[in-house]
Parts: sequence; C-alpha cells; structure tokens
Amino acid sequence: MTERETFVLIERYLSGELSGEEQFDFDQHRRNDPVFADRYRDYQEFHGAMQVYKTRTALKQKLEVIHAAEITPSLAPKPAELPIIPSSWRVFWNQHFATMAVAASVAVITVFGSLLSIDAWRSVKKQQNARYSELRREVDQIKRSQRELIQDISGIPPVRNSQKDVRPASFSGTGFLLNADGYFVTSYHVIKDADSVYIENHKGLRYKVKEVYKDKLHDLAILKIVDSNFTSLGYLPYAFKSSPADLGDKVYTLGFPREDMVYGEGSLSSRSGFEGDTTAYQISIPVNPGNSGGPLIDSQGNLIGVISGKQIGQEGTAFAVKSAYLKDLIQGMGKDTLTEPIYLSRRNNLAGLARTQQIKKLQDYVFMVKIYN
Repeated sequence: MTERETFVLIERYLSGELSGEEQFDFDQHRRNDPVFADRYRDYQEFHGAMQVYKTRTALKQKLEVIHAAEITPSLAPKPAELPIIPSSWRVFWNQHFATMAVAASVAVITVFGSLLSIDAWRSVKKQQNARYSELRREVDQIKRSQRELIQDISGIPPVRNSQKDVRPASFSGTGFLLNADGYFVTSYHVIKDADSVYIENHKGLRYKVKEVYKDKLHDLAILKIVDSNFTSLGYLPYAFKSSPADLGDKVYTLGFPREDMVYGEGSLSSRSGFEGDTTAYQISIPVNPGNSGGPLIDSQGNLIGVISGKQIGQEGTAFAVKSAYLKDLIQGMGKDTLTEPIYLSRRNNLAGLARTQQIKKLQDYVFMVKIYN
C-alpha cells in the first residue's frame, strides 16, 4: 500500500466511511503494525488541526460578511445572503474590529505556518526527541580489532564458523538469547536497514541470524539463529521477570560498546521511561553506543529489561524496555510469525550468587550484534 493509499484509508476511517468489517480490519492492522499506527497518529493530529483551521476560516468569512455590510455597503452581498445581525453585535464589531482583525490574521498565519504538511508534524516530533539518543555503535570501516590484527600476525585462524561475512561491519550493538533454541532479542534501531546480521559472543563464536519480528514503536527486534553450526547452550540461567521492579533496586548490564564485553551497574531511578513511557524504566547506568539491546539484570539475576537509549545532557541517565512488555510481545506473536512457540525461561540459577559468579554464567548468552550493509 502506497503512502497516498494509506492516508486515503485513514481519511475514510476518520470520516466513518468504512463498513463494520473494514473498521475491524483497520483497528487490527493499527494494533499489529507500529509503522501504520505512527502514520495514523500523525494524520489524526494533522486532521484535527485542519478542522480547527476550518472553523477559524469559517469565522473569518462571517466577520468579512459583517464588515462588508457595516463598513463597505457597496461591496456587501445581496440582502438575502446576509444573516440577521443584532444591533449589539454591530456595536461590538465597531468597537473591536481592529483587535479582532489582527487576532484573526495572526491565527491564520500561525496555522498555515505549522500545518504545511504532515511532515511538519513529524519534524516537530524529531525535535522533541532530540534529547533521546539511540545507542547503535558505528564501526570503524578501516581499522580492524586488535584481536584480529594479532591473529593475522601470529597466523592463528579466528575461532569462528565458516559463514563469517568478510565485509567490515557497519554498525554494532548488543543482544541476548531468549531461549535455548536460538531465539534472540536486540533493539530494533540496531538492525534496521541491514543486509545481513551476525551475532558474536565473548569467545569469538559467530552465528548468522535472521529477523523474525520487529516492534519499531517500542524499539525491539526478535531474531533467530539460522546457522547450522549453532548448538543449544542449554537452559538459560536467568528468568524473565513480569512483576515491576522497585525504585532504588540495584541493577547492572553487560554490553559491547567496544569489541570486548563491558559491565555497568547502577540503580532503577524511575518506573517509567523517556517522557513518561510506561513500557520502559529509567536507570542510572552510564551507557554508550553499542549498549543498545543489552540485558538489564537485577541483583537476584532476573532479566528485567532491554537497554534502548539514553538522555542527552543527563550523564548516567538511560532507559530500558521492561521485560514484562517483552513477554507480552512474544506471547502475542501469532503462528503467521513464528514456526514454533518461544518459551521463556522461568528458572533463575543466578539468585544468591556473587556478582562475579553471575556474570560468568551470563556472558555466554550475551552477544555483540554486527550489522552489514
């Protein structure tokens, strides 16, 4: 469906021209397609503003009729076209004409200036979100990692499978396994526009993955390892928490802001994310490009979120999509998306362990995500 056809459909929906069945299909499509939902909201805002402009234009036309009748009789419409104007309105008009004319002119100019197109609305939103930074890391296209240079010099082949992409990666991020069958989650902005995607763990093992599902609105992407060399890692050591975390809870993350895994710790500072997003947490952990898609773990070893971004100008202020939303997303994925159900781990083998021991168990399930364009 072209963008023009999309907006025609939305216009028909807002005008009540769709049949009952068409309205049901429209609502289903809006719930299941975040991109379509964004376009609907943009058009709905634009449509509402245009209605306001239409009302103001109608008022302006009425004022012009009154003005023509009272002040310029020769230009007035025929008597049959004029409304009956009470004498009190004439007095009011004569006293306040100048002020109202200026106000009407300012209103019309303001509306025209801000409503040139739906793209104007989108640009405003981009300006509002300029304080939010995604954390996809741009990879140096010229230099190779120190590890690869050492391997070249020593002649030792890298410990990777035969499906390694020889091109330099364009971007990278972090992700982690959802289950032992090779289902994987990362941030949507990490893998968008990718020709191919590989994941690589701290041991240098690399596997090719494919996109299964994307949730652009909440910045999540579900992937699946499609590599014949992949063998199950067994039960995941962490459980996916459904209940809300508490303010002040100690939390930590593992990620790849560089070629080696990096640990960061802090606390949960808000139960809502950027601009009050209830599907996310705000956390006080310093994160950098490359951390997007990394796991957010509480002190007991429960998975409570997925790192998504940080706030510009607020050092140490980051955000993570809640694991409760991730679970709802996976449970809502139908058979047309999945060839097999994704069963998330309910067993937590990290509770009671020292932090260093938790990390040793976790690190095999956290991967660098490398994007090739």
